[in-house]
Amino acid sequence: MKRRNPMVDTLLKLKGNPRACVYTEPLWGIPFNLYGPYVSIYMYSLGVNDAQIGLIVSIGMIFQIIFALLSGAITDKLGRKKTTLIFDIIAWSIPCIIWAFAQSFTYFLVAAIINSVWRVTANSWMCLMVEDANEDQLVHIYGWVHIAGLLAAFFAPLAGIFVVKFEVVPTMRILYLIAFVMMTSKFIILYIHSTETEQGSRRMEESKNESVFSLLGQYGSVFKIIIKTPETLLTLVIMLVMNICNTVNTTFWPLFITEKIGVPVKNVSLFHFMRSATMLIIYFVIIPRVNTYSFKRPLLTGFSLFILSQLLLISTPTQGYAFLIISTLLEAFSLSLINPLMDSLAVITVNPMERARIISILHVIMIGLTSPFGWIAGILSEKQRILPFVLNIVLFIIGLIFTYYLSIVLDKKSNIDVSNTMGV
Repeated sequence: MKRRNPMVDTLLKLKGNPRACVYTEPLWGIPFNLYGPYVSIYMYSLGVNDAQIGLIVSIGMIFQIIFALLSGAITDKLGRKKTTLIFDIIAWSIPCIIWAFAQSFTYFLVAAIINSVWRVTANSWMCLMVEDANEDQLVHIYGWVHIAGLLAAFFAPLAGIFVVKFEVVPTMRILYLIAFVMMTSKFIILYIHSTETEQGSRRMEESKNESVFSLLGQYGSVFKIIIKTPETLLTLVIMLVMNICNTVNTTFWPLFITEKIGVPVKNVSLFHFMRSATMLIIYFVIIPRVNTYSFKRPLLTGFSLFILSQLLLISTPTQGYAFLIISTLLEAFSLSLINPLMDSLAVITVNPMERARIISILHVIMIGLTSPFGWIAGILSEKQRILPFVLNIVLFIIGLIFTYYLSIVLDKKSNIDVSNTMGV
């Protein structure tokens, strides 16, 4: 009997909260990835310039710091399940309506501030999905989460067709309204089919007589746990690198290929389709052979391929489609390796008893250090459009170095754990 693909096997065997989270994710991932490639072009079409786009990103991140700080306390106080429902609706449903009817810089700024609330659900949803899950399945579970978004690849060319027929602004307005309906449906369905986690119930009981601000006052002891855990600190640096590069690419890649390379706006979705389709293939072919505890080689490979993709991107001449295609394929391959492994490492390198508050603090630090880069990348892009991607190359070299040191730290810890188990 032919053995099933491990990714498919994991999907079919999911139970409880992991099943509810993964199965409903396409309702968020598909609309998000449909409008995603055109966000900066949409803003640009409505008169928002490069520097203002970067400023919106940076101000949004400042507010993300506030909500990331509150996220651990809110998640423990209200529970993973309720927090996810309430703050998902605030963070995504409301901004989608604002984006759909946006007219100027002010609309996008207000929407970015409200959207920054997603940092609360980034914490609560992650806890809801993984706390009762089998750690051996984490890479595959996160692989499916990313696949859910990549399913939009099969619909992405439709966005390009609508852009040609109706232009960018009308198309984006419709896509945002579709996103509002699909995302809101997802939040409600997930709430109905999920249950509070064991750790979430314990933290709700422990914090029921304390206010959110009282719980914030306890962050000092949690911060000490982070400082004393080198693998958590190293993971934080790698997360920071990924967050900055994701901000740069999401915001300025569409502008770069349309304004610098000369790709028609209608064809942007085709490159998005190519990237997503490639990532889907890699998730089914390569990721089944990867697990969280053997991350070194795939992560180093991923970072190296991303650096190569950025070098090709900034070397691409006007109308140089061959260079751009190869760059896009390499980037897709690299992100397929990096994304699920990084998500899994963020789970296994933190203390499980204080996961919500540790993740909260990590996000605060990460966003605080990332927030200036939206504005910085905007200034760099106005000076010369290749400069944000030169920044990406430098950051990924740093990621390579810290990945190597993280593998050394975890290897040492693993050897110590084995020795203790054997009574050595």
